[in-house]
Amino acid sequence: MAPGQDAYFRRAPHLVLYWDDGKLNFHNYATGARIEAEPLACVILSFFHRWRRIEALYRHLNEYDADSLHSAAEQLARLGLLERARRPTNQPGRLEPWSDWNPAAGFFHFSTKDLIYAQDPKDEERHFQIRARRVAVPSSVKHYPRALQIRLPQPRRGGEFADVLLARRTWRRFSRRPLALEQLSTLLELTGGVQRWLNLPPMGRLALKTSPSGGARHPIELYVLALRVAGLERGLYHYAGDRHRLERLRRGATAREMVRWVGGQRWAAPASALVLMTAVLPRSQWKYQFPRAYRVVLADAGHLCQTFCLVATWLGLAPFCTMAIADSKIERALGIDGVREAILYTAGVGSRPADGLPDVNA
Repeated sequence: MAPGQDAYFRRAPHLVLYWDDGKLNFHNYATGARIEAEPLACVILSFFHRWRRIEALYRHLNEYDADSLHSAAEQLARLGLLERARRPTNQPGRLEPWSDWNPAAGFFHFSTKDLIYAQDPKDEERHFQIRARRVAVPSSVKHYPRALQIRLPQPRRGGEFADVLLARRTWRRFSRRPLALEQLSTLLELTGGVQRWLNLPPMGRLALKTSPSGGARHPIELYVLALRVAGLERGLYHYAGDRHRLERLRRGATAREMVRWVGGQRWAAPASALVLMTAVLPRSQWKYQFPRAYRVVLADAGHLCQTFCLVATWLGLAPFCTMAIADSKIERALGIDGVREAILYTAGVGSRPADGLPDVNA
């Protein structure tokens, strides 16, 4: 659109401003756009809190040249901080489902997606060596030396349950032996299967599972990238926890794909299956219209992941979990939008290596 033609502008609805190293940052967490700009940009963005013609800006800031104001508005639009249109529109934005949780939860969730992870373990080791020289590693425990110290009785550690808890480790070594379909079935059912239903008007039927969930909303869904599962074709599946069935989304899966999805961690390649944990966010947003509820959703994923790892340990398998994930790649593969349903966590499982060691450093 040429400068002489009518143009409408509106401030992008998902902007957060903050100071970083003495510079003012403008961050559109819906698009990932982030720039440093002078405070004058705030004046322009504030003016366009609703759809307005560019000519109105000229009148509002008549001490500035119209061409320079037009140029500034166009630049802010190109950078994703202003929306630009020929006529006003009331179409809801992409993050409208998060309206009750924004900006606090939305800024955290969307601005931390699709990070770039270190691919070379040696580079990572060097990074932490330098980091440790600059900043001391925090202690893993905490004490109050001046407080009254009370000795506790010896804890009960015998029995299968305690054995499973004490044996749980994160495994990074696997044999090539396929996972049995029965083992995968048990893992999925005891982790994500609906154990019974509770009728609670006006909420309706609430699913009860082996892990707790805030308000019994259970937003977490499980998907399986199956590579080496005896009796199951390689592919991508959704686990229907109410029916205890796998719903095939597509044929085919590769170890390379799995590695890409877990941030390039090559040790995961020999694993038998990757379990992807997404959150169907409207389940929690319907009941909890405040951003703190996003913490609950994250805790729900953690509950399920620990249950998954404990069940896998009980079955004599080698589980792992990681939050180093390629968010957008996974969401595209699953066919989810990343807004109403988003990837939060991944876990995986394989058969244990012959020497029974979970890691090269074990």
